[in-house]
Amino acid sequence: MDNTDGRNLRSSESWNHAGRPFITTSVLFSFLLGVPFLWKSVEIYRSPLPFHDIDSLSDQIESTPLRFPCNFHAVFVGFRSTDPDNLRSQIQDGINQLTHQNSQCGSCNFSLSVTVQNRDDQCSETLAHSSTTCSYRCGVIKRNVFGVGVDDTVDESLNDVFSGCSEESGKMYSVVVVNKENANGEDEVKAVVGKGRHAWIVGNGLEERYGDMVARVSEIFVKVFMNGGREEDSIQGEFMPVGSDGRIVLSFSLLNSNPRDWVYDWDFQRIDEALLAPVTKALAPIANISVESQVLYHTPKSSFSSWDKKLQSYIFRTSALPFFVNSNEWHLDTSAGASGRSKILQFVVYIPSGKECPLLLQLPNGEISKTNGFISPIWGGVIVWNPGNCDKDSESSSRNTISPQDLEQIVEIFLGQFRQLFGFKSEAFYTSGLGTYKILPSDRGFTEWELDVLSTKHTCFNLHSCSTTLGSLSRLVRSLPRMIIKDEIGEQVKYSLKAAKLAQSNASLGEYSSSASSSREARSLAENAFFHPSIMSVSYFSYEHCFAVYSPFFLPVAGHVVLAALREWKRYKQEKAKYLTWLTRKKTA
Repeated sequence: MDNTDGRNLRSSESWNHAGRPFITTSVLFSFLLGVPFLWKSVEIYRSPLPFHDIDSLSDQIESTPLRFPCNFHAVFVGFRSTDPDNLRSQIQDGINQLTHQNSQCGSCNFSLSVTVQNRDDQCSETLAHSSTTCSYRCGVIKRNVFGVGVDDTVDESLNDVFSGCSEESGKMYSVVVVNKENANGEDEVKAVVGKGRHAWIVGNGLEERYGDMVARVSEIFVKVFMNGGREEDSIQGEFMPVGSDGRIVLSFSLLNSNPRDWVYDWDFQRIDEALLAPVTKALAPIANISVESQVLYHTPKSSFSSWDKKLQSYIFRTSALPFFVNSNEWHLDTSAGASGRSKILQFVVYIPSGKECPLLLQLPNGEISKTNGFISPIWGGVIVWNPGNCDKDSESSSRNTISPQDLEQIVEIFLGQFRQLFGFKSEAFYTSGLGTYKILPSDRGFTEWELDVLSTKHTCFNLHSCSTTLGSLSRLVRSLPRMIIKDEIGEQVKYSLKAAKLAQSNASLGEYSSSASSSREARSLAENAFFHPSIMSVSYFSYEHCFAVYSPFFLPVAGHVVLAALREWKRYKQEKAKYLTWLTRKKTA
């Protein structure tokens, strides 16, 4: 064999040498093995969220509005020949006509019972088809109890009669119609709504006005007990003065317009304990209420007043109310305990200076306001309080304390404004086309049936808000696959769903307060999850963004390694072809 064949042999045998391919392949595989570690280093932690449960809650709230069980009981006392079945049918038709058989959230899934007690205290009744209906003990209600000017006594008496009837399945709302002769002999009909869940109608010759009484009973059940005495069908939840975290801060401020004229202080702690504590306790299932107070000085108003010679007072009109609050001088937002999602309601007592004292509010009809105050929806209320020494020389100064009697009147006006902010009327009357109903005020600011209305409406709004917030969070998380979802967010979502289901369960059982409390917790947890600080992280970039960030560092080197591997593979195939050719020649030789 000549030297040429030897060189060809050595050249052909070199393709089988594994040195260079092995090194190139090792480098390539080292890069490939580093990809999982790189992917792990940029991985975003995402706590699993119950997307199916969130969608189920939203579908359930939209398709099946939440309804509360209500037990209505009408008692007719002093009626001779009245068929309870016929009465029940007519009252039920009246209720359906007033409600239009509405099945919106917060409405009543009612049952109706009717009892007729004649003058001999014998009863005939027709009860609702419910095993939990509280039966009426015949003869307990006496006609002589319903006198003139003893409304509080009658209210306590009916409260004893119907106590314990609202514990098993829904609340028991009762209307007692008493046919009796009034002491003055006049043909007068008196309708009163008590502090509890009962009302009564007293009059002479009511049996002859049978249809009118049936219409009134139906109206009390629907317009008063179900709707809270409002003309609208429901209280709009978005206008209820409760923060998304379920908290309300009542901030009471005493403003001395010009302390050079006089300086007033108040004993607010005593009023808080005596008058405000029962209110905050009654509203505890709906909102966590805290109270604070302050005294400010040099706080002039923004609007102008004019002197009225006839009234001998300075007048400010309703057209100037939008400019009354001086946001530049009234530093009212001083609550350090309220979070950003809590609702702060401002209640201001404005003491005018000596140059505009007394200061009175004139209504559009020309009359002077009895409360001398006004409200601003969602914001709070203002009362103008005139000192008794308006004739004092404005250049002298004195320190005074608002008397307990004046302070109690101020707080009573504030409670009326607070009721208006919740959608109720401040006056103690409800007027309709059928007549006027007197509403007995409660020491707690809200009667039991008003608290029921607040609970049902607030429960519906909270559940709807919870469903909307969780649905928005679900869609946001699904649209951003690299969003950080911590375990805390996942737990808040799960607890929110659990509280929402508990609120629905309590509502179906007629537990109004419990359902309101659970729905408030569900909404608060949903808001906490949606506005969690970790959600605002900057690591929201997509996979394309991730590739664009890391490719300048790894792509150039990886490109050279891949090209080297391709060259070695090409060289390997060429050398193998030469080697096979040499073997063929050798065999033929």
